[in-house]
Order: sequence, then structure tokens, then C-alpha cells
Amino acid sequence: MDELDSIFSDDWDADHRSGAAAVIGRPNVGKSTLINAILGQKIAIVTAKPQTTRRRQLGIYTRPEAQILFVDTPGIHQPHNCLGDYMVKTAHDALKDADVILWIVDASQAPNSQDRHIAARLNSMAAPKLLALNKIDLVGKARGHSHYLTLIDTHKALETSGQEKRGIDELVASLIPLLPRGPRYYPAEQASEASLRFMAAETIREKIIELASEEIPYAVAVDINRFKEKANITIIEAFIYVERDSQKGIIIGRRGRMIKQIGIRARADLEKLLETQVHLDTRVKVLKNWRSNEQFMRRIGYKMPKGKRG
Repeated sequence: MDELDSIFSDDWDADHRSGAAAVIGRPNVGKSTLINAILGQKIAIVTAKPQTTRRRQLGIYTRPEAQILFVDTPGIHQPHNCLGDYMVKTAHDALKDADVILWIVDASQAPNSQDRHIAARLNSMAAPKLLALNKIDLVGKARGHSHYLTLIDTHKALETSGQEKRGIDELVASLIPLLPRGPRYYPAEQASEASLRFMAAETIREKIIELASEEIPYAVAVDINRFKEKANITIIEAFIYVERDSQKGIIIGRRGRMIKQIGIRARADLEKLLETQVHLDTRVKVLKNWRSNEQFMRRIGYKMPKGKRG
């Protein structure tokens, strides 16, 4: 018995495959929507606005013969503050540990400079690569997404739609053979490693993004100050941080209407997630230029990158 065989329990076949698939792409190409569709449940917030995903999130997909760890990453873009630095560095770091790279592009749009930058970076990586031509439901008969095929040396290109759940089975079937042999890293029933506190903060931020306009979504951070689970109710106290007094006024809204709607929508989703009643208390605070405040960002869970960006 060799070293690899010795790590398998009696329950696992030596052909079982497990590994990390780094999900890479520019903002707003549908990365989180596609991962949620693959998993069959919502583990990442989704909105129509770019840069919704800020942190590395793990989606765990398990079937008898394989376990795929989908590492959802922020969209790669040109950063303009410490938060942007963190997001881009997080995406690049995911590439370093990936067993396979899943590059997701918006097939309804021609490649732009960000796509070409990403492709150049991926071509320098040794890990096998799959290209997901996503949002194929938005593509007409005159398909121009073949331009992406000229940018990257890919193992395979597949047409997908996270919105309509198209191409999901073929994508998963194409990923599995590219993973190394190994046992499961997580229990079969686990779909994410995110804590409930993190999911609560993300749910509130999702509702802010959906309801607010202009610069508000990019200037908002949510910090859970209190998360108390009782027999039939969960008490959540959340601080919503913005950078300017004018933004605070927008979040609160006239006669408190905006903050009330944010609370109603967030509470509904949280009650489904937690399967209990939820008492949600939200308070808005101003912290000028928090996106460039490394001390504050570390406190709310953003571990800032060291050195130069990837």
C-alpha cells in the first residue's frame, strides 16, 4: 500500500478526486450566480452591480466520486483604495493554490482590456484551465464569444448560464477529471465554510446594494456587533458603515423608509437561512474613507495584502 492509498478510509475508492477550483473573472460576469447554481443553494450574495463579491468564499460541491471546492473570488479590476487592493490580491492568491482554474467570462460581450489582462495572467499558470462562456442566454445567433478562445490556452470551453442553470452538468463533469486523487476535505452535507455571522452581514449588504444607487454600494461595509441565538429567535445587531454624512442620509432615507426596507428584506432572507425568527437592529455610522483605513478593515475581517499586488 503506497502513501496515497493509506490516507483513504474503507469508505473511499482510490479513484476519488478532490481539489480546489479557483473561479476567476472580471466583475459582473456571473461568478457567484454560477456557483450558486452548481451547488443548488445560495452561498454567495448576488446583485446586478459589479464588485458585489469582496472576499474569498468557498462553495463545496460533493458527489460520490468527487468533491470540488469552488473558490469564489472578487472580480479582478483596477483597484483605487485598500479595499480594492484586498479584493484583487484575494483573487490572485486563489490562483496560487488552485488545482484547476475556472475562468468565467460574459459571453454576451466582447473581450475587453480586463479580460485580456486576466488571460495573460492565466496563461502563465501551470494549472489546467476551463473557460466558461457564461450568460449564454443573452447571446443571439451572431455569436462573438469565440474571441475569448483566442486569448487563452484552455483545456475546454463550455457554454453556461447561471441564471438559467444551463451547462452545469457538463461543466462539473469536465472539472472532475482535472482534480487530483484524494479524499473529501469536508463532510458531504456541507456546502460552505462561511459563518452565520458572515452570512448575516453579507445578506444585509446585499439588500443595501439592491436598494441603493450610485456610489452607495461601494462605500458600504456591514459589521455584526451582536449575534445571539436563542430557542426560537436570533438577535442580530448590525452596524452599517458609510464614508460620508450624505451617504448615511441616503441609507436611512426619508423618514427612515430606506433603512426600514433594508431591514424587512434582510430579515426575510435571514429567517429562511437560520430557520428561526430574527430580531434585526441596524444602525448607520459614518467612518470617513474607511476603504483606505487598514486598521478598520482588519477589525471587520479584511486581512490586508502584504507587498505588491499580484
